[in-house]
This record gives sequence, structure tokens and C-alpha cells, in this order.
Amino acid sequence: MNKRDLKKFEDRLLEERDRLAKELTILRESIRSGTQKDSSGDLSAYSFHMADLGTDAMEREKQFIFASAEGRQLNLVNDALRRLYAGEYGSCEHCGQPISRERLDAMPYALMCIRCKEAEERQARQAR
Repeated sequence: MNKRDLKKFEDRLLEERDRLAKELTILRESIRSGTQKDSSGDLSAYSFHMADLGTDAMEREKQFIFASAEGRQLNLVNDALRRLYAGEYGSCEHCGQPISRERLDAMPYALMCIRCKEAEERQARQAR
């Protein structure tokens, strides 16, 4: 990979990191906003129907799941940037072979080449 390619991937990874960080901030603020009772300013814990409280709990749980997924992806992007700056970017973690340009274009934080990733997924399916 030449310097121009590396710069292109660095720019994409930095943009993705910024996007994910913003999304994560929004999700965290949403989670912190509290319950329906807290946001309404009502002092009574019983002013809302139990189904409303259940819906609020489910929505908070979904936000936690989304935040967790965004956090994992942010870690992958940061790790890809670390590999890029260390001169290790674009090599499969498993076999050491170059990761195809098409794969990096689709997923610039990919850790493995297609062959190794497919083998890993096949093993995971067989283990179930």
C-alpha cells in the first residue's frame, strides 16, 4: 500500500471515529436523561401507567445495546488507526497476508483477510 492509499484510509478512519464518538455522546446523553418521571418533573412515582414504565425501560435497554455496539466499533476504528500509525495496517492478524483493497474499502477497520474471516465464521457456526 502506498502513502496515498494510507492517507485515504487514515482520513476515512478519522471521519468514522468522529461520527462514532458523536453517536456515542448522543446515546449517553439520552441514557442519562433518566426515566419518564424524571423528565416530566412529576414527583409522583405512580402517575404513569405500568406499561409506559415498561416501555421506558425497554427503550433504555435498547439505547444501552446501541451504545455498546457503537463503543465496540469505535474500539475497532481506534485499533485500526493504531495499526496504521505503527505500519501494520492492511495485514491480516491471523495469517499475516495483505487484506484486499476491496475489503478495506468496505470495512477500513477489518482485522482479517476474507479467507481467515470466513474460516473463523465457519468454525463459530460449527461450534453452535
